[in-house]
Amino acid sequence: MKGGAGRSTVATNIAGELGKVGRTVLIDCDMPQGTAASWTAVRQQDQQPDDKRWGLTCATAEDHQQLLNRIDRYRDNADFIVLDGPPRIAEMTRAILMVADLALIPIGASVAEIWATTDLLTIIEEAKTLRPVNARIVWTRFRPYTKLAQELSEQVGTELALPILKTTLGFRVAYAEALGAGLTVAELPDANARNELNDLVAEVRSILKRK
Repeated sequence: MKGGAGRSTVATNIAGELGKVGRTVLIDCDMPQGTAASWTAVRQQDQQPDDKRWGLTCATAEDHQQLLNRIDRYRDNADFIVLDGPPRIAEMTRAILMVADLALIPIGASVAEIWATTDLLTIIEEAKTLRPVNARIVWTRFRPYTKLAQELSEQVGTELALPILKTTLGFRVAYAEALGAGLTVAELPDANARNELNDLVAEVRSILKRK
């Protein structure tokens, strides 16, 4: 729920890589901020017809009804639909939880972001009364070998009680650079960031296959 937690970073990187293996639609649900839509516009500026990135399409949704309409439009022709959600609890957030096969909740390595995320738990529980909700936490800006990271991991396990992805995204300049350039970190020279993203996409695809 906190701004800057990494929702658009996670969404654009996953969508960009999925677009290389299947028809992928990235729907920016955080309007008028429109970070994912802006990223896609930059990404498409220099594309050539044989570019692998042509597998990605972007759409926007300003409210939950528009989101449902967009999903209906693309559902039959898309292999993957990635939703970039808003930083607040609203009807859009509820709608996302109701339609998603997998809901990733990015949390930066800070106590404030853990506190901000606790408000989402009520919405998740409400959604579970209507359908199964597969919600999982993904760490961003994470430094696994620090004492703070270990303490935060214990706190998340206690206070949020949600499954945590095995893959973590580190505190790397590459993520900000990729977002501004319309790229994924797998398309930049940072091998550590590239490996993290490849692992994240593989883990997400594995979870979806088990569904």
